[in-house]
Amino acid sequence: MAHTIVCTGRGGVGKSTFVALIVRYLKPPSLLIDLDPDLSLADMLGVDFREQGKRTVCEALYDVIEKRKSNVSPSITTHELMESLLWSDCLYERPSFDLITLGTKFTEGCLCAPDNLLRKTIPKLAKNYANVVVDSPAGVEHLNRNIVSNINDLFVLCDPSEKSLKHLARIKEIIKQVGTGYNHFYLVGSYEFDEETEAYLQNTGEIYLGKIDYDAHVEEYNFEGKTLLALPQDSPASLSAKRILAKAGYQIVS
Repeated sequence: MAHTIVCTGRGGVGKSTFVALIVRYLKPPSLLIDLDPDLSLADMLGVDFREQGKRTVCEALYDVIEKRKSNVSPSITTHELMESLLWSDCLYERPSFDLITLGTKFTEGCLCAPDNLLRKTIPKLAKNYANVVVDSPAGVEHLNRNIVSNINDLFVLCDPSEKSLKHLARIKEIIKQVGTGYNHFYLVGSYEFDEETEAYLQNTGEIYLGKIDYDAHVEEYNFEGKTLLALPQDSPASLSAKRILAKAGYQIVS
């Protein structure tokens, strides 16, 4: 069974950046699931869904629902059809990782339908991968959706603010309420931390693995639309992500 990693935290703390940095060091193949509607993870990995003829889960689901409105007695259920589309239309494949992205909903209301689809389908997909890595949207609302209920490692990305520390308590509260299980609860700091503010994370009682070091290349690559997978091996951000994974007990793949 795949090792399940979930990365969460407040907006702007670097969750997608962290996922893009660690994927190069994880045992392949990894299934990456982007629950953030802005598709930032795909951009950071150099993935162009349109160019590759791929669709987000919300796009595929919307098209299926629209077509079903004119078909009163379909021979296959919407869920069955969407499961097949996840494999064919929504799964972007590379040798070391595959990527599925939730995308932006096209109708009013909640994300219940695509969430339910992913909740039921992820365990089936996971059988083909060494790791499943979830890049969560900002905040804690996604935890209530409980898309992934059994987590091996929960990485919480933090910035040096009082809100970020309060966010930790809120995460643990919601996880307990919805019954999400996890083996490890890890804290990772953004590059904005200095030695003084890092002490706050070290004294929370949680396992603090370190911070992502500042790297001008990351800003440059993001601005130019270049994949972070192309960062040089001596990139400070990449090396710090590598150290964080090693500290968490991962076998590093070069």
